[in-house]
Amino acid sequence: MRVVFMGTPEFSVPPLDALVAAGHEIACVYTQPPRPAGRGKKDRPSPVQARAEELGIPVRHPTSLRHADAQSDFAALNADIAVVVAYGLILPQAVLDAPAHGCLNIHASLLPRWRGAAPIHRAIMAGDAETGVCIMQMEAGLDTGPVLLRQATSIGETDTTGDLHDRLSRMGAEMIVETLNRLGTLAPEPQADIGATYADKIDKSEARTDWSRPATQVARQINGLSPFPGAWTDLDGERLKFLRARPVDGDAPPGTHIGGLRIACRTGAVEIIEVQRQGKRPMAADELLRGLTLPDRLG
Repeated sequence: MRVVFMGTPEFSVPPLDALVAAGHEIACVYTQPPRPAGRGKKDRPSPVQARAEELGIPVRHPTSLRHADAQSDFAALNADIAVVVAYGLILPQAVLDAPAHGCLNIHASLLPRWRGAAPIHRAIMAGDAETGVCIMQMEAGLDTGPVLLRQATSIGETDTTGDLHDRLSRMGAEMIVETLNRLGTLAPEPQADIGATYADKIDKSEARTDWSRPATQVARQINGLSPFPGAWTDLDGERLKFLRARPVDGDAPPGTHIGGLRIACRTGAVEIIEVQRQGKRPMAADELLRGLTLPDRLG
């Protein structure tokens, strides 16, 4: 098929590669414009743009698709279908209608649960037992379109957003190829409004660790916010990030260091498995403890 691919972050790269490997013609890649990054704040292309250029695929990065000229440029590609994966721009109806078979979205949740911006983070932070990927026919509403294909995966006790990000990206890559192969034979499944939840964008204000919460909630916060922005605590003016944790038994005032890298919470305690000091690389908890003595109480 002749495909327009629309995506921006690293999550979107495996699906692009899978479509190319499956023999589909990528007419053009749409992605977010280069952004300042790194110490020099030089403009850096998105991961999708970088990969598309390696593959020799034309790239466009309009700042909006609401203008008539952008919409006519899109329609002139004469695509059979558009595949959208974490693109970052709202698609107006004229864009949704332009490809012969419309636009398909790879969404990292089991819709209608966790529509919106941060479905992986929110699934872990809510304590969901499973999540997955849906291939959805796009319409004007936010992640409300009918689902053509879905696949679930369990969320382990210490799975982080980083872990699920990579797993779901690979799943989405396989599923979009299957969907295009079976297009026309898959029955669209309308989404029910009952059970719909919204995955609000993660705010950095959510990242400070609150030991007065139950240990299960603190562990979910740590795993859900890893690797970015990273749940943290203040340690003598240094921001110490926690990157992986599990709930364990413990009975002490919240914030008490009770041995190893276990911190008491309102009920139970969390065992920190991976951690990162400010300006340092991530490390295992036992490595941290070889070079740092924790206070009796963390704030």
